[in-house]
Amino acid sequence: MHSLLFVFFLVFFGASVFATLALFTRQTIIVAYIVFGVIVGPHCLGLIHDVQTVHEISDIGIMFLLFLLGLNLEIKSMIAMLGKALFVSITSSVVFIAVTLILTHLFGIGAQGLLIGAALIFSSTIICLKLLPTTALHHKHIGELVIAILLIQDLLAILMLTFISLYSSQTESFQLWSLIKLILALPVLGGLGYVAQRYFLFQLFRRFSRFQEYVFLLSIGWCLGMAQLAVLFGLSNEIGAFIAGVTVASSPIAKYIYENLKPLRDFFLILFFFSVGAGFDVIKLGEVWDIVLVLTIALLLLKPLLHFLTLWLTREPVKESWEIGVRLGQGSEFSLMLITLAATAGIATNTTQTIVEAVCILSFIVSSYVVVLTYPSPIAVSDRLRRD
Repeated sequence: MHSLLFVFFLVFFGASVFATLALFTRQTIIVAYIVFGVIVGPHCLGLIHDVQTVHEISDIGIMFLLFLLGLNLEIKSMIAMLGKALFVSITSSVVFIAVTLILTHLFGIGAQGLLIGAALIFSSTIICLKLLPTTALHHKHIGELVIAILLIQDLLAILMLTFISLYSSQTESFQLWSLIKLILALPVLGGLGYVAQRYFLFQLFRRFSRFQEYVFLLSIGWCLGMAQLAVLFGLSNEIGAFIAGVTVASSPIAKYIYENLKPLRDFFLILFFFSVGAGFDVIKLGEVWDIVLVLTIALLLLKPLLHFLTLWLTREPVKESWEIGVRLGQGSEFSLMLITLAATAGIATNTTQTIVEAVCILSFIVSSYVVVLTYPSPIAVSDRLRRD
């Protein structure tokens, strides 16, 4: 059992070496983190055994990512996008699940094919937002659409995670109470956040804004506090952090908080991508490589096409529709969370879990390459495409 200090040393020292090699060879840094995790993880060299601890720490990075997203969210623009995003998300998801069912049936996979398709409908919030330039993310129409679609997908993922948890619980009363909490959670949590921000938090920011350390501390406390409150309501930490950011977005100090928390977010996201690679069992891949390859190709081709067509049907410009489709063309961290919970609950088999994890990781790698080499991003290998 290694100390946490040794784990941090290995992760960040090794990641810096692999990131340096990636930049010299004009590869994407995200891929370097994942590959490094696979190499030193328990299923390869075994230099790190407790991947779960790293993964739990990295979840903080996802929370900060959504908190910062909420800080820069224009509520009126977001509401205007939700109807279109709902149509795009539902339509593309239904078609994708149907195609996945057909492909898995050809490989002799029965009802588990539905679970595989349902797990893979989501796109990665982390990769999509990390590869979008800040100007496009917060000040352009394409950013508004990407955020709206990801938000719909994230809410759908949380619903699925919740119902899997309800399925695996034992008592009917617990299921009913959890379902009631889920229905009431979002409006109640949003209302509590708004009231606390308006009558308490904003007053503190305005009075002590000259103390930078206090503003930094209060921002983190608010983010983590709302995240924990969301858990009590049966939602995820990430949704709580997102609501925390939205409630502070109207404050004049929101931009200052955003700029100061970005390095902290990146620190934990490195751990996330490392844990994705370290938690994957490469040996099991040999048993399902054929269906993994087929599903990965289908995902990489079908998701961009479906998002393009559904956006085009809503009268979005062709160029922007295709770019959004390509940026959303990968699996999701929610896919990994969902299939892990389903396996724990006895709903998914070990083979199903391996298939979903492998497709997600491969799609992370290929999609990152495609976006970084084709569209503007903060980590583009080309100076022409690099936009912060």
